Amino acid sequence: MLEQAIQGRVFLLGDDVNTDLNCSGKYLPGKDEAFIAAQAFEAISPGFAARFVPGSVIVAGTHFGINSSREQAVHILRRMGVAAIVAPSFGRQFFRNAINNGLTVVECDVSGIEEGDRIEVDMAGQKVGVASRQLTRTLGAVPEAIRAILREGGLIPFLKKYPDWKIST
Repeated sequence: MLEQAIQGRVFLLGDDVNTDLNCSGKYLPGKDEAFIAAQAFEAISPGFAARFVPGSVIVAGTHFGINSSREQAVHILRRMGVAAIVAPSFGRQFFRNAINNGLTVVECDVSGIEEGDRIEVDMAGQKVGVASRQLTRTLGAVPEAIRAILREGGLIPFLKKYPDWKIST
């Protein structure tokens, strides 16, 4: 199956954006995802959730998603309609939670990418690009198993479709 490149508008965030900034523990439990999503990133970018356009791409600095293993942080991003997140590095638990829940996350240099740019994330071609700036960043090799999980929308849909799947050695 061919992978479609993800294209969308860039919304910028900075370094060290932890999971509490998009899915604050003060709202869990008791508030629904729609309410929490409407508050996402308010502490570091007032009005972010209201400005965010579903289908867009978050471009962030280093260590996006650090802090906790809260899987709801990814659910909130999906609820907002985030198509992908591009950053130089991610909190490892967040990175895995994103893949398990079908949210594309890629690591690369983000210098030169600006708020409002139109970005393309091409997993198959292993690159991220902003055509208007003639900017292309190379991604490290993304294992086929991760790309397959993302194509199916996450780990559970993948395992339902391929119940006998085994890691090849």
